Parts: sequence; structure tokens; C-alpha cells
Amino acid sequence: MKYYSTNLKASEVSFREALIKGLADDGGLFMPREIPQLSHDELSSLMGKPYSEIAYHIAAKFLHDEIPAQDLKALIEDAYNYPVPLEHVYHRYHVMRLDQGPTASFKDFAARMMGRLMQYYLNLEKRQLLILTATSGDTGSAIANAFYGLDNIKVVILYPRLEVTERQRKQMSTLGKNIELIAIDGKFDDCQALVKQAFNDPKMDHLKLSSANSINIGRLIPQTMYYFYAYSQLASSLDEQVLFSVPSGNFGDLMGGLIAMKMGLPVHKFIVATNANDEFPTYYNSGSYQVIAPSRNCISSAMNVGHPSNVARLIALYGGRMDEKGIIHKEPDQSQIHKDMYAVSISDEQTKETIVQAYREHKLVLEPHGSVGWAALMQYLSLHPEDKDRICISLETAHPAKFPEQINALLGFDPELPPSLMDLDHKTEYILPMENDYDAFSKHLLEVYQ
Repeated sequence: MKYYSTNLKASEVSFREALIKGLADDGGLFMPREIPQLSHDELSSLMGKPYSEIAYHIAAKFLHDEIPAQDLKALIEDAYNYPVPLEHVYHRYHVMRLDQGPTASFKDFAARMMGRLMQYYLNLEKRQLLILTATSGDTGSAIANAFYGLDNIKVVILYPRLEVTERQRKQMSTLGKNIELIAIDGKFDDCQALVKQAFNDPKMDHLKLSSANSINIGRLIPQTMYYFYAYSQLASSLDEQVLFSVPSGNFGDLMGGLIAMKMGLPVHKFIVATNANDEFPTYYNSGSYQVIAPSRNCISSAMNVGHPSNVARLIALYGGRMDEKGIIHKEPDQSQIHKDMYAVSISDEQTKETIVQAYREHKLVLEPHGSVGWAALMQYLSLHPEDKDRICISLETAHPAKFPEQINALLGFDPELPPSLMDLDHKTEYILPMENDYDAFSKHLLEVYQ
């Protein structure tokens, strides 16, 4: 299977090459040339199966010609050794809790699998890698923990100094060893721009850079898996189509779902739920895409993205072309986008109200990102009562204990800490503060990692 660049100017590559490179030579994002299909019988065989078995079946569709089956199964079983609860709320409405991994974030699903895939290939090639990644919250901790202690991979993580929670920061900053954390005086989009500029800088070629953001295809493919899992556990037959509500920041999670649908998963519609960074809902409703710069600071901090990188992949999936600056050079199939998706922006006020209402009415504990998804689902159902009896699945992307201040202020109690968040307060932090300046960033990389 070959992977092309969304900018359409770079050569097609194998999965191994796309994984290690991270970003295409022309600055575009890698996409599979063809979306593999699951037959009716294959889908039927997945119903009710455990997560690792479903994950292997989906991964093999992309990687069967690159990794031996036995090796791939071992990688997957090692990556996914934690539960994926599907919490019934009421009627046919559920929350898929993707917050049970080692950093209590949905990013664990992609980061752990990608880390194992990279390590697998690097061991075969006997080489080293320097990973640059930007985070608005949960990505950094998931990547840091997935790659921590690996001898042949070093990781540099950039984050907006004032826009992550203390617990999110400490999950990254207390590791040390091969993990370096840089606090940027700016927004997530500034961090992401610095990373992309480094990838496109010829002076960095000898550093063997790669990315672990959702711009990397190695993170995108694992994010298709839990959509198949949720369907396989909740649908009574393949005749049912389900609704997914997806809190969306950099749009990697949504892209995983859309690819799952294109592979044959019976999805009625994806609800694209953003916070006040509403560039995609605005595009959905008006046909005009405008980057939000600087991004708007919301309590659902991991979604504070003014130009989601993966929108370029979304546009490509529907036949269009968008460059890395957000300029659309060829319009996608708007009618199909509207058929497959419903996009809505949820304010901080709505987010808080939903946290309170969900707990008061259903004893459902949501953190701000999951609240955005649940609020968007409730709004959609109020406008489309014809879909009220469908299976509906809203994604909870982080553990409520990552946002104790918000939960305590709104609900009056502290969420119980999962093991991954315990004892962080007493650990030493390792953070390098840096201005939002590419010259300073590039100088640091060249001095430390040459």
C-alpha cells in the first residue's frame, strides 16, 4: 500500500517511510492511496470480539504486506492491555471512555501503537530518530510515556506555556531521560508552526527528524480501531447505523473515524464538535475556511487549535486539496461532507452547563472535552428527532481527574485519581522555557542533538 502527500508534490512512499518521515517532503500529510475495505463477512466476524483482536484485523488491512502477522499481533497485544469502557448513559446513548490508558487520555491508543511500530522498524534498520511534536495537552504526555526510556529515540515536546493544566504538564515534565519539554510563550498553533518549520529546514536534515503528532500516519491508523470496537460491542446487527460525536481539536480523532467509515463501518453520521475554535463548523456552514489566529483559549484546552492539521486530510478524503496554510486549492465534495458530518461549535458556558446537567441527570462525570462532545450530541438530537432511537456514542477523550479545578468548581468534588495521575505532585520537573522564535528553537536543536 502506498501513501501520497496531501500537497500532491512528493513521491508516494511505503507505510514504513511515511511513519519514519512524519511529514512529506513537500510539507503535506501522508494519506493512503486507497482505503482498504472490509467485507460484510469480515465486519460480521468482528462483532463482540475483544479490542486487541479487532485492532489486529484493522491494522492488518494497512500493514499486511509490511509486518509479519505474528509480529503485528505481538505489537498490538502489548499496546492495548487496558479496558475500553462503553458507559451506558440512558436510552441508546453511550460514552466511550478512551481515558483508561497509562496517561488517562485517548492519545494513548495512537501513541503506544506508533511508538511500538517506530521501535520495530528502527531496530530492523539499526538507526536512531529525533521526534519533534507539539501538544495542546494530552498528546505530549501520551507521546512522552509511549517513548520514554527508548534507547534509539529522543523526543522534544513543545507546548503553550499557559494553556495546559498542571497535571497534563507534570505527566510530561517529570520524566527526563530521552524526553525534553519546551515551554513556548505562545499558542498551540505557534508550537505546531515551529515543528513544521523545522521539518522544512534543510539545516535539520542530518538530525533525522520525525513527528509524533496526529500529522503522522502512524497515529492516524490506530485511531480507526476504537470506532470498529464500539460498533462491534453495541450494534445488534450490521443493518444498524450508529452516530458518533467526536470532540475535535487537531482533527486526528475525527479522521480516524472517517477512515473507518470509508472502510465500511456502518456510520449514519459523525458529529464534529469543536469549542470556540470554530473554523471547521464555519466552513461547514458557509463554505469559507478561515484560520483562527491566535487560537481562542477555552477550558477544553487540548482543542484550542485555530487551524487543525488534519483538516487537509479531511479535504483530501473528499476529493479536494488544502495546503498547510489552510488555503483550499480544490474544493472537496461538499454534499458528501454534509451527508457524513454535522459540525457544531460549543461555548465554554455550554461546556460547563453540560458537565453539571450530565451529572445531575445521569451521574455521568464528564471533563471539558467530553462535555463538548456530549453537548454537541444532545444538540444534534434535539434538531433531528428522527435519529433519537439510533445507537449514539460520544467520545470521552481524557479522564476527568485531569481537570480537578473545573470538576470541583462545577460539581463540588474531586474525581478519583487513576493510577497514572498519582504521585505527580512530588516529582521534579524538567522544563526549558523558550520564546516563540524559530531561530532560538533551531539553534537549540542543532546544539543539543547534532
